[in-house]
Amino acid sequence: MDKRFDPASYESRWQRTWSERGYFRCEVPSSKPSFCIMIPPPNVTGKLHMGHALQSTLQDLLTRWKRMQGFNALWLPGTDHAGIATQLMVERALAAEGTDRHELGRERFLARMWEWKETHHGNIRRQLDQLGASCDWSRERFTLDEGLSRAVREAFVRLHREGLISRGEYLVNWSPALDTAISDLEVEMKSVQDSLWQIAYPVEGSDERVVVATTRPETMLGDTAIAFHPDDERYRHLLGRRAIVPVAGRAIPFVADPVVEREFGTGLVKVTPCHDPADFELGRRHGLPGIAVIDRRGRMTPAAGAAFAGLPAEEAREKLLVELRAAGLLLREEPYVHNVGHCQRSGVRIQPLVSTQWFCDVSGMARQALDAVRERRIELLPSSWEKTWEHWLDNIRPWCISRQLWWGHQIPAWYDPEGTAWVAHSREEAEALAGTRDLRQDEDVLDTWFSSALWPFSTLGWPEETEDLKAFYPTDVLVTAFDILFFWVARMAMAGLHFTGEVPFRQVHLTGLVRDASGVKMSKTKGNVLDPAELVAEYGADAVRFTLALLDAPGRDIPLDPERMAGYRAFGNKIWNATRFVLGRVGDARVDPALDPADLALPERWILSRLAGVAAEVGEKLEVFRFDEACQRLYHFFWGDLCDWYIELSKPALSGEAPRPRVAEVLLTVLERALRLLHPVMPFLTEELWQRLPGRKAIHAETICLAPYPGPEPAWVDPVSESRMAALVDVVTRARALRVDLGLRPKERARLLLEGGDEQTVAFLAGQEALLGALAQLAAVAVGEAGSGAVRDRVAGVAIALEAEAREASPAELGRLAAELERLDAELARARARLADPSFLAKAPPQVVDGNRRRVEELEERRARLRAGLGAS
Repeated sequence: MDKRFDPASYESRWQRTWSERGYFRCEVPSSKPSFCIMIPPPNVTGKLHMGHALQSTLQDLLTRWKRMQGFNALWLPGTDHAGIATQLMVERALAAEGTDRHELGRERFLARMWEWKETHHGNIRRQLDQLGASCDWSRERFTLDEGLSRAVREAFVRLHREGLISRGEYLVNWSPALDTAISDLEVEMKSVQDSLWQIAYPVEGSDERVVVATTRPETMLGDTAIAFHPDDERYRHLLGRRAIVPVAGRAIPFVADPVVEREFGTGLVKVTPCHDPADFELGRRHGLPGIAVIDRRGRMTPAAGAAFAGLPAEEAREKLLVELRAAGLLLREEPYVHNVGHCQRSGVRIQPLVSTQWFCDVSGMARQALDAVRERRIELLPSSWEKTWEHWLDNIRPWCISRQLWWGHQIPAWYDPEGTAWVAHSREEAEALAGTRDLRQDEDVLDTWFSSALWPFSTLGWPEETEDLKAFYPTDVLVTAFDILFFWVARMAMAGLHFTGEVPFRQVHLTGLVRDASGVKMSKTKGNVLDPAELVAEYGADAVRFTLALLDAPGRDIPLDPERMAGYRAFGNKIWNATRFVLGRVGDARVDPALDPADLALPERWILSRLAGVAAEVGEKLEVFRFDEACQRLYHFFWGDLCDWYIELSKPALSGEAPRPRVAEVLLTVLERALRLLHPVMPFLTEELWQRLPGRKAIHAETICLAPYPGPEPAWVDPVSESRMAALVDVVTRARALRVDLGLRPKERARLLLEGGDEQTVAFLAGQEALLGALAQLAAVAVGEAGSGAVRDRVAGVAIALEAEAREASPAELGRLAAELERLDAELARARARLADPSFLAKAPPQVVDGNRRRVEELEERRARLRAGLGAS
């Protein structure tokens, strides 16, 4: 083995080997139990961000773990066509060429889109390969591939024939920047500093005026009524009368509606059905006409009047305010802060517009999805998301599923010359239904999330009853970020239950957001974005994976500091060096999975028991998605139990200084099994090292990927050995500290005296002279009293003393001890003062007070030892 730990020297080699040998390809039918995870498909032209890296790590960890447990484990990869996002990228490229999609025409534009997709599609796989993803690439899917397109058409036609999809005029969220309708979920509410204007409307046929407040005065040109609450005595006399819209000069009726809040403002509201969701519904209830005065581009329409037509809405507002002031109808302007909907993707304000769109009634499907979570057929983890799930699905509205784009699933509806829509699986079917070939297909495409909602079953071959669908649906686990719980997770739940009668997944592990080290959301403008590819290049994929998995705690965002990755790269380096040591010392020994602890000495029984314990704990933690705790157990076993202690304990035996039976076999067997435990988190390092172990063929696997995952080993569990070794470890740790108190140089040896305490522990420790001597640089271990120059302590129920041969301390050593004594005196004074403070004793919890008392005792003991070392009286 190379002395230098260099992940770049083997990571890509192993990913290529795994792929070429087909280790991750699933066979169906199979005698193995099935396990399936669907990748949340990244945008086909995108670049993986840290959120993708986190979720991909966890998905791969689970898949590798289940594969090693003997499951036919499928992690199905794929990408999303990402309608708006991808079309915008290509439109920007066209703009740079001095053209646009309209000049190209639909057919040529879509050809450019597919070229773009083919050029950039490979990026996602390359990035996933860098992270060690064990996907079955033979099953890769794309949301616009032929199979998924067929599934989309089938779903649309079924829903339409069930009366759940319909086309009609409705108020939608219009994004002027994207030139398309967007769903409620794609609207982001932002707090905006605006003005609130009070405008007087004359009452027809009288000198009376009524006052209405608005933040959008330009929309008054589309007013078709003024409303008040039916119980508001101030305005009942106006029922049946009309007001005059200022500037426009139109007469509009007064209507009474219970939705109006009497206490807000003047108790009167202007009604603009074409430009406000609440007004749209109110207008329907009262049969009011709608006047659209703002168009799709955010400009005023001819219906706003000749003076305003064609102006951007903001310019029209300023011009209108001038006219209102001149007419004495603008009574007041005041600052006003309120929430305004913005397009999540473009950041531009939403224009509520009445538009003809396709809608899906999902209320019945929402009830099924609610029941699935309530009945625990779908388990949300953490469960704190269940209330949010209920709130959203209880208040769900019809889903606007049409988009005014060209890239996506074109709506399978064709119009005859009379304008009748014929919904069908194909043009040929539509022609047969319509009885004519003179048909025009709807130009709109479906919302990207419509095809994504079908992902768990369409990718497995639905609507056909394929072998894959039988084997892997319902899927087992979905790992995704909480911020797409409703964009995607809820819609998959609704679609899965509706079309297959079964939940699409049994458990949903919702991760937090990956933030920077200070907890701030990553963004290009802040310059705090971390690139997974760059982190892999610097620290290695295993360190990146281990860091992300260890930081994934339920219900928390992840503050990511690259220094953590540097620390876990050092962890990999520790394992590398430990393996180099083992391979250099074990001679002809081989891995032996059938080790019998009865034939072994204490250190070997101890490490086997610790390994059995950590294997059981890690399995338990992975079952409940506590990746953080599983990684902590693995880290402490490797770094502490194996490297810091057992390897050190093995050295006297391997060197022949203090032989024990089968130490080399135990060392190899423990390392081999521990590498298998770690493999799902750090696949590259573990494969590289596992392949080098002599006797690994006893595991009957050509790759660690397919080797059995270690489970509980009851025969190895040995509480007595663990208890005794805990005492030995404690004594060694304290003896090392006492050496510092004595000012001993590294090679200077001292005597350890066991002065009394628990008789069994004293007798046990007295019999471990060889181990204690090797680990704590001791010349001897004996039972008895030490001399006056010794330093003392009590540990593991035993009074111990360390004494060295008399020698004169150097001035540097005396100075160091004196400085340490001065520091201890100051700390002891502070601790005593705290305990002498009546306020502290009265207010602090009892356990805190007790802790301070124990701290004083520890400091006094340490001070006494230092004074003895200095020869102080």
